Amino acid sequence: MKIIRKIALLLSLLCSLYPSFAQNNPWELLAKRPKTLGISQGVESFLTTAFELKLVKESQTVAALHLRQDHGFDFTPGDRLAIREGDSLYHLGDINLRLRPVGNAEWQKFSTASQRKPIKILSASGNTLAAADLSNTLNATMPLQITRYWENIDGKLVLRFELQNRSEEIIEIGALGIPMIFNNILQERTLDEAHAQNVFFDPYIGKDAGYLQVAKLSGTGQALLVLPYGKTPFEAYRPLLDDPTPRGITFEGFHEWMVHSKAYAEQEWKGVEQWNEPTSLLLKPHEQVSYGIRFVLADDIKQIEQSLEANYRPVATGFPGYVLPEDVEAKLFLKYQRLVQSIEVHPKDALKLEEISGNTQQAYQVTGKKWGRARLTITYEDGLVQTIHYKIIKSESELVADMGRFYTNEQWFDEPSDVFKRSPSVISYDHETKQQVTQDNRAWVAGLSDEGGAGSWLAAIMKQLVQPDKEELEKLQKFVHQTLWGNIQHKEGPQKYGVKKSVFYYEPDSMPAGTYDTEINWEIWSAWNKKGADDVGRSYNYPHVTAAHWVLYRLARNYQGLVTQENWRWYLEKAFHTGMAMVKQAPHYAQFGQMEGTIFLMVLMDLKAEGFHQMAEELERSMKARADHWRSLNYPFGSEMPWDSTGQEEVYMWSDYFGYDDKAKVTLNAILAYMPTVPHWAYNGNAHRYWDFLYGGKISRVERQIHHYGSALNAIPVLKNYRDHLDDLYLLRVGYGGLLGGIANVTQDGFGPCAFHSFPSTLANDALSGDYGSGFFGYAVNTSSYLVQDTTFGWLGFGANLKETEEWITLTPTTAAKSRVFIAPAKLWLTLDAGQFTAIAYHKQSKNVRIKLAEKSDFLPRAFLRIDHENNAYTLPDQQQTDRGAYAIALADDDTVVELNHFSH
Repeated sequence: MKIIRKIALLLSLLCSLYPSFAQNNPWELLAKRPKTLGISQGVESFLTTAFELKLVKESQTVAALHLRQDHGFDFTPGDRLAIREGDSLYHLGDINLRLRPVGNAEWQKFSTASQRKPIKILSASGNTLAAADLSNTLNATMPLQITRYWENIDGKLVLRFELQNRSEEIIEIGALGIPMIFNNILQERTLDEAHAQNVFFDPYIGKDAGYLQVAKLSGTGQALLVLPYGKTPFEAYRPLLDDPTPRGITFEGFHEWMVHSKAYAEQEWKGVEQWNEPTSLLLKPHEQVSYGIRFVLADDIKQIEQSLEANYRPVATGFPGYVLPEDVEAKLFLKYQRLVQSIEVHPKDALKLEEISGNTQQAYQVTGKKWGRARLTITYEDGLVQTIHYKIIKSESELVADMGRFYTNEQWFDEPSDVFKRSPSVISYDHETKQQVTQDNRAWVAGLSDEGGAGSWLAAIMKQLVQPDKEELEKLQKFVHQTLWGNIQHKEGPQKYGVKKSVFYYEPDSMPAGTYDTEINWEIWSAWNKKGADDVGRSYNYPHVTAAHWVLYRLARNYQGLVTQENWRWYLEKAFHTGMAMVKQAPHYAQFGQMEGTIFLMVLMDLKAEGFHQMAEELERSMKARADHWRSLNYPFGSEMPWDSTGQEEVYMWSDYFGYDDKAKVTLNAILAYMPTVPHWAYNGNAHRYWDFLYGGKISRVERQIHHYGSALNAIPVLKNYRDHLDDLYLLRVGYGGLLGGIANVTQDGFGPCAFHSFPSTLANDALSGDYGSGFFGYAVNTSSYLVQDTTFGWLGFGANLKETEEWITLTPTTAAKSRVFIAPAKLWLTLDAGQFTAIAYHKQSKNVRIKLAEKSDFLPRAFLRIDHENNAYTLPDQQQTDRGAYAIALADDDTVVELNHFSH
């Protein structure tokens, strides 16, 4: 039975046993609200080339927006219309405003949804499908005459508002928002139903070039684009928190497209730097202005940019994306029917732009000069204004080094007398108060387990895979041997290798007086007692522990003297047993894909490489049983939540490994549905998540999270698929956006927050470390450099800077690890188990490759190079392959040069 059905049954049971629960069920209460939308008066239908539009006659708001090619699919929540027909419930076709006469300080609020009354229907002819005077449903003090039109312009559906100042005063429009109401309500949906019926939508908050993309959860079929009609800039994206539709795990909430936002910037958003500069409009007496949006279709998600171009919209393409390390020479291509007139950088000198050759497009080299957010404002010759949003970070090497220092200093918890035996460890941290978090009524946050408590120590250990440091490893080995092994993870008894949900718990009767902070509310479900904290049945805790053991195995195996507590075999065996314990001791949740579940595949590959055949066969057999179960499902992406965006990572990787290509494809499509590429660092490659601030954040609310751990985790399968399908640059762009999203929010001092807040009232990092480590896992195991030759954009580097001569392309890695390089024209995947690439040169004609490796160190006398090519067309002269499948290369006191010769079979 699907987990959503279980939740529905549980709710039904609670309602039958406890009538008060039924009376307070928010969805039941929603349905009982007075009916004011006018559904009883019927609906009317209109056809355009792409859509069948249904409008409620009395309100002329959308009752349904069907695809003509797929009439059973509705982009809007029309199936919820009967329970969403009261006041304050927004529908497509509504409008929100804040106005004031010039000279007045106070803004007046107006909304067509707040107190609905029948509108005045106007006659419609020509291109007009329906028209209405909205005065009746607006406050009587409204100084503007607002007329709404539904139009069919050149076969495209258009929603347009005409605003006329009917007063004798100049009226300032300080806020104007058009609610974007599409069907993202997952309440009581099975996964099959949700993927067939629901959508997610992602904004490009890019002023006149902005748009909203709406995609089916399945990731298949046509995608909807909401574009400006006329001068209707996408200035801000406001959550409609006043809509009473119950927000929670099954419903993120609605947002609105804001054309003007100055009134909010002066009040609710005061002191917060917005994505775009907030504006207002002065409307003279009897003057009129028009705003509108139009609805167009892209053939599929990957064709969105082609659809933009076909509809005469600017298309901006940034490489490697919009999270920009300071040492990276990025590229930006602009394609529009008009030339660029001017480009403004904010803050001034934050970015350096240099125009370069771009074939048919205007192109620029972009370099980050000042840490933080940066905005390009591009004005074209026709007056259209486009904004592109970058996040400038330190070089990846410097950023990761800062993280290691922060984790092993500021977050290093060394209190031997701690009654919960959490010492020593890397514990959760509050960056706002600059204090370690040793108590929280979400037990796991202070309890070193679950994602919200394990996040910091997991990131600290994964950092060592990328950039090992002897002093940091000495501390982390103590954590693994004194706190993880034997406390977080059982080391003996019937639950050996089982992982607890938390080592912190709330049980005041069994603890010394004064143990718990009396200022914290402990009367809450998440303040687990010891029995609840000791539970080993949550499978999601096991990958964190497996990853810790595996990293120490890799370091002990491939370096000398970095790991000294145990030998490499000990750690690899612990990683194996932890993975097996997950299936045996946490079987219920183990049926789902795990965040960081890729770790089990990596352990399997190392078991095979080491010749540990019995363990490898056991682990593979166990994982295949899980993959076989996923293959039996249409959409195998469940979790402990009704819908999730984390299980897809592991489901894809095992489906791909076992050759279940059909399921791998379904999984990838689902990822692309919620992981877009847009010219905005916050949303580019940002996997959709909106509830984990409740479980791992300091500001605890339902809110679209910016680069929570889903971004970097979902990048794992996206980039794997790219390496298998080289003709699809879209995959590389999406995957690399998610990969760098995994480090986008790290602060200047090295603190890793759980995510960035998208609400315009905040637009800042959350202060709590939370579950950041899961995302950094995705970065650590996936950080790579890519060399690409594209027919449109030429030679491109991702995670690398390029230098081109007549014969060679030289790639200089800029990643923190510098240990993985993919040369797309050669289909060549080079990885180092230990060591760093300092440069890779690719010969355009012969396809030969010249590798430079960094010098040796006390811990690294040899590098271990793996060569992966589908035709085995590369040889390494004078080197013997080791029994683990890697070439052992003795390193010199300076760069070591290795030649790879290409030959054809």
